[in-house]
Amino acid sequence: MKGKGMENTEDLNIDNSTLINEEVKGVETEIQEVVEENAIDKSTKEIDELKDKYLRLYSDFENYKRRTNKERSDIFKMAGQDILKALIPVIDDFERAEKAIELSKEAKSFTEGIKLVSSKLKNTLEQHGLKAYVSIGETFDADLHEAITKIPVPEKKMKGKIVDEIEKGYKLNDKVIRFSKVIVGE
Repeated sequence: MKGKGMENTEDLNIDNSTLINEEVKGVETEIQEVVEENAIDKSTKEIDELKDKYLRLYSDFENYKRRTNKERSDIFKMAGQDILKALIPVIDDFERAEKAIELSKEAKSFTEGIKLVSSKLKNTLEQHGLKAYVSIGETFDADLHEAITKIPVPEKKMKGKIVDEIEKGYKLNDKVIRFSKVIVGE
């Protein structure tokens, strides 16, 4: 037989199980929200890492493009270096011939022809980036000059300076392709 006290116990059990079920559902919901937040945080971190990796690769590629363009430009600038280097002794010979002709004062038309050819050759080479540089009176610089010998000089200010030039130095687009052969004051 059931008494009034027994019905209350069943009601309490039903009420307690309902409350427990509701609490379990609430905890499950909270756990699911935490899991979803962690998944979002993890995805956000992965996205940030991928963005960083993309930016690094992009900048590396841009640097590569810049470097290869510069190298290609340098190659084109220096393409004729060997030919121009081979022509430098020809210029030297023309200059020696001009000096010899000026001393003899004979055959003026021949002299003018040699000067014209020499001038045209020099202008053509200058248009392609070949330029002679001045050394006499300058301070000796091993990056530009090759010292043949040293001679004593009467003035102190000429010590370490270039007194005479045996062969001119030449640059092709600001790069030395033949050093000046010089005599330095001591």
